[in-house]
Amino acid sequence: MNLAEHLARQRILAAVVIDDPDRAVPLARALLAGGLDLMEVTFRNGHAPESIRRIRAELPAMTVGAGTLLSPGQIDAARAAGATFGLSPGFNPAVVRHAVREGFAFIPGTLTPGEMEQSLALGCPLVKFFPAAAAGGPDFVRAIAAPYGHTALRLIPLGGIGESNLASYLSLPLVAGVGGSWLAERALVAAGRWDEITARTRRARHLAGSVPPP
Repeated sequence: MNLAEHLARQRILAAVVIDDPDRAVPLARALLAGGLDLMEVTFRNGHAPESIRRIRAELPAMTVGAGTLLSPGQIDAARAAGATFGLSPGFNPAVVRHAVREGFAFIPGTLTPGEMEQSLALGCPLVKFFPAAAAGGPDFVRAIAAPYGHTALRLIPLGGIGESNLASYLSLPLVAGVGGSWLAERALVAAGRWDEITARTRRARHLAGSVPPP
């Protein structure tokens, strides 16, 4: 799987927290119904591996990764569960190196140009820019475009992304796609509001599709 190419087609990555594995497959179905086949299940509780296993087993059309991976052990657990890619909220060289050694598609979290350069050097040109809105949003991305636009570096902004501002990020050449939790907020998942999640996903996909690729 070429994760960068997949993200370039979808333009959006759904970041979800699943507190009950029984809701994993219905949630993934709701995202698929809205036209999105790319999601990350965050490792913020012990249910993440089982949720990933169920989605992979029942919905092969969904590409599912694991987020909030903070250690090499969590990378191993995510891979064992069937995750096809992983993300971290911050930049930990030991975690990145482990993912690269294992041949696991990985998106390190970065906040500074220095961390982005380290990620490039370690073989991970696709990085998570987090927390995007708090760190300067689109203005930050524009500011680093001149020194890094000619490199393989591409960003996935997360943190403070929603319907009101996703287009402002997607119009920037360094941005491969955006991620966020607004599509399937934790309360919506807990309440089983699948129709609302599908509606949000459709709107987001429509907005993303209206922005020409950089």
